[in-house]
Amino acid sequence: MDNVAQKAVMHGGPADRDDPALESMVRIPRQRDPERTRLSILDAATVEFVLHGFSGASVNEIAARAQVNKRMLYHYYGKKDDLYLAVLERAYRGIRNAETQLRLTDLGPSEAIETLVLFTWNYFLEHPEFLSLLNTENMLRARYLRQSDRISDLHSPLIVMLTDVLERGEAAGLFRAGVDPVQLYIDIASLGFFYLSNRYTLSTIFQRDLEGDEALRERGRHVVDVILSYLLRRPSEPRSKHRPRSGK
Repeated sequence: MDNVAQKAVMHGGPADRDDPALESMVRIPRQRDPERTRLSILDAATVEFVLHGFSGASVNEIAARAQVNKRMLYHYYGKKDDLYLAVLERAYRGIRNAETQLRLTDLGPSEAIETLVLFTWNYFLEHPEFLSLLNTENMLRARYLRQSDRISDLHSPLIVMLTDVLERGEAAGLFRAGVDPVQLYIDIASLGFFYLSNRYTLSTIFQRDLEGDEALRERGRHVVDVILSYLLRRPSEPRSKHRPRSGK
């Protein structure tokens, strides 16, 4: 998503629908190219759902933004509900695919956790549209995400990787025993998500600049410290006898 759309998300206001910079993020199909047409529709739909939520998004505007007729849009994605779910699934697929590139299982346990924390934090900073879509779907109580038959499979590799890291850290005597990988990931995500979704009110309440580059870097380091402080085994705690299933 380009800077114009990002500003609209980050500052909570609609962007100018006629702004050429906003339009430039949409891949306009110039010829009959089914895959390119699909992508242009998804890009246009992402902008519309980010700016106006599910209820406020207009199929007419999405078609106009993608420069396709509504019949073509319905041909590729069906009704508005189906298009919205396709946008959600692509958003989740983007972060999950990027996580697999981190190769956490090739890193030492502490380094792997730090890498995942900083990746998650920076991904949120670089993809405010992802946070906006999450906000929208949570307000809808995951009505559409529950209809997805792909979403669980998308998240399984993340939990497998995180489980491997925790088991290796536990077996090496670095991490405390019995950490739930799902709870841990929720902690990592929430420490970044809450800050970013509330930084304007928090800045006002505490009279601190929470939006500047240095403040954002400091927050990333703070989240790493909080997560590692929780995970690291205290000297008074017995070492776990657990061995990782991978044998590493």
